[in-house]
Amino acid sequence: MAEITASMVKELREMTGAGMMECKKALVEAEGEIEKAVDVLRTRGLAAVAKKAGRATNEGTVMAIVSDDCKSGAVIELNCETDFVGINDKFKAYAEKIAKAALAAKPADLDALKAADAEGETVEEVVTDAIHTLGENIQLSRFAVAEAGAVSSYIHGGGKIGVLVEFDVEGIDPTSAEFAQYGRDVAMQVAAACPVAANRDAVDPAVVEHEKSIYMAQAAESGKPEAIQEKMATGRLEKFFKENTLTEQAYVKNPDQSVSEYTAEVAKNLGGEIKIANFTRFVLGDAE
Repeated sequence: MAEITASMVKELREMTGAGMMECKKALVEAEGEIEKAVDVLRTRGLAAVAKKAGRATNEGTVMAIVSDDCKSGAVIELNCETDFVGINDKFKAYAEKIAKAALAAKPADLDALKAADAEGETVEEVVTDAIHTLGENIQLSRFAVAEAGAVSSYIHGGGKIGVLVEFDVEGIDPTSAEFAQYGRDVAMQVAAACPVAANRDAVDPAVVEHEKSIYMAQAAESGKPEAIQEKMATGRLEKFFKENTLTEQAYVKNPDQSVSEYTAEVAKNLGGEIKIANFTRFVLGDAE
């Protein structure tokens, strides 16, 4: 078994918020594997957070834009060394130029984007120019392009989070002011509430199984009959879906209704149909 070091205990504590001794016990039980130790703590109801502790150290900006017909969009992450440059208008102008190139070219991968045209020069040349002009190491780390019946975008915190949301629409003009407001609201929801998927059918089955195993283990510790344990686990899984899938989440601007209910209300008012199909959410510094 791997040696349980003080730094491992500290890392687990930062990840979960659990006590020092509980973290050490969990690591011993998990034979030194951090992710398994998180599950041990979650089973015991001691983990406040079940995600990696590593905090983003990259500076820069996330830029999201949508086409004039509101049927396609692009989001990019451009990184630099300091926040001072990251909030600079010139730096953001470079990012917007690259996002426009991504939207126009719809490249297959990052290399294709770097080779894409950006107003008479390649994206790679735009990045090089930014390095020379701003005097920092600047890297284009990732991008995504969305195409659908309608696409909306939202930028939070001046470029800390960028969101694109794809909608299937029928009988609705995606360029209308009413739909634009709705699309922005839903994209803002994605930025604020961090859903794992657009709806429960889109949640990775492995994630569902993992969550259910945690809830079953928690229920087993209650000592109640198996039939009750199953109901407890199912109830907690339902709660997981309601808190973590976009359509089922409480709408941040009106928690009395779900995002799905808000969507149905807007669709009725506009005389058509709207379905939230997918979303992309970039957080500055989270690129793998």
